Amino acid sequence: MEFLYILQQALVWIVTIFWIYQFIISICSLINFKDKPLLEKKNHRFMAIIPAHNEEKVIANLIASLKKQNYPKELYDIYVIADNCTDNTASIAKEAGAIVYERFDSIHKTKGAALNWFLAQKIKENAPYDAFCVFDADNIVDVNFIKNMNKKLCQGETVVQGYRDIKNPTDSWITAGYAIFYWTMNRFYHLARYNVGLSPLINGTGFMVRFDQIKPDGWNTKTLTEDIEFSLKQIIRGRKLGWARDAIVYDEQPVGFKQSWSQRSRWTVGHIQCMGEYTKKLAIAVKEHKTVMNFDGLLYIVGSIPMFIITLVLLLINLLLYLGSGITTIQLIENYARYIIPTFLLPIITAMLIMKMEHKPIKPMIKGLICYPLFLGSWLLINFKCLFKRETTWEKIEHVRSIKINEMSKIEEHI
Repeated sequence: MEFLYILQQALVWIVTIFWIYQFIISICSLINFKDKPLLEKKNHRFMAIIPAHNEEKVIANLIASLKKQNYPKELYDIYVIADNCTDNTASIAKEAGAIVYERFDSIHKTKGAALNWFLAQKIKENAPYDAFCVFDADNIVDVNFIKNMNKKLCQGETVVQGYRDIKNPTDSWITAGYAIFYWTMNRFYHLARYNVGLSPLINGTGFMVRFDQIKPDGWNTKTLTEDIEFSLKQIIRGRKLGWARDAIVYDEQPVGFKQSWSQRSRWTVGHIQCMGEYTKKLAIAVKEHKTVMNFDGLLYIVGSIPMFIITLVLLLINLLLYLGSGITTIQLIENYARYIIPTFLLPIITAMLIMKMEHKPIKPMIKGLICYPLFLGSWLLINFKCLFKRETTWEKIEHVRSIKINEMSKIEEHI
């Protein structure tokens, strides 16, 4: 019993210190700093890259939003990687005005593999671009996206994540859960870290990379979460990523629970893969670079699954202490409440605070707010399942409706 008690206290301190650190960093999102000065005044040349697998329903909307960019049209090209497509994605993309590269590879089917295949060709050609932006086929892009990313390049940024918003937040409690999650990440993770000189992370879509940053190796990733992997590789090298609040991309999220479960399972498996591949490298980078940025990157990779496991161990220890008469029933309930209340009640309060700061109307999201703890709770179940069974099969998100960029203002008015 004494050993269990000591172990319990040690783990409680680890969890407490971790979350105090996260809380302190999150507060930094409330600080308004002056914008970085321009190091040059130049309109850079961009590639807009869209990896797409059977996306005939939505690809034209994204291309249309890119063609409407408030940026010189001769300074950016739109590329679609028609990746193992069996529908009309390639032909529709061509008709919409994109340059299409068709790829067929029955073995390497990931988004990372498609990007590496395409970018290897552009590197070999010594293509005359300064940077590239990556989008998912179901995105639509704000008219000033490239313009604002160009500003970041002029400020000396080399890898920059844009503001990932949701184009269908009120379709279901699932899409509402995604929306609240991404609004929270935008404010409390990316912006907070950018404000204090730490590194945000690439977040799947709507990001920009300076072209010479990937030369000569290309987009060399091997996990299911190529965005996180690429981010961690930059942090290991001592390179800080940037954040662009005003470069907005609207992403579509799955409406149904089954698709969401499958998607988030793949994300969790990819995170576990990154944890196995890069935890040691991040720890070595902390020792070599001796920066808080590297330490923060290490905390990110050990702060999800490992912290989840520690919490499960704490719940088990409390139960063992109770069964061994080490604590009373009241103490057991109090100890469990310390984990249950923050997990299932605090997120609703945090979500309402985030929506207020991000100027998102709360009323249309009431159902999503009430169900948000269920959304997060299901993610805990996914994490637990992935500790033992790791599915890697990609499941396509079915698009339930077609949303164009000129419709987003009306949708946001009703969010």
